Amino acid sequence: MQGRSNMEENVIKELKNLEGMVLNWKKSFLGWASPEVDNDYVYHEFSEELQTYVYPYFRRLYETNHLSASEAEEFMNNCYRQVEDLRDQLKDVETNQSKKEV
Repeated sequence: MQGRSNMEENVIKELKNLEGMVLNWKKSFLGWASPEVDNDYVYHEFSEELQTYVYPYFRRLYETNHLSASEAEEFMNNCYRQVEDLRDQLKDVETNQSKKEV
């Protein structure tokens, strides 16, 4: 059983690394925001990055039974929250510029 607990530790470490990567990407994508344009493209690019690079890796962890259904759901919900948070932050950038123009 020692091998299984080491595997679980490795999976926990991988998930923490993925979460950190998602947060770093979100911060980077927020830097793309411009108050002069519609920033929907930034939101879509971030979402596409997650779908292209994070979800397949994460899905494989689930399919190989390294994650339970509840762990998988929790991770996915966190990713979706980050996407929605970025969208809200992008709207704030646009709104703040509109207030300055008034």
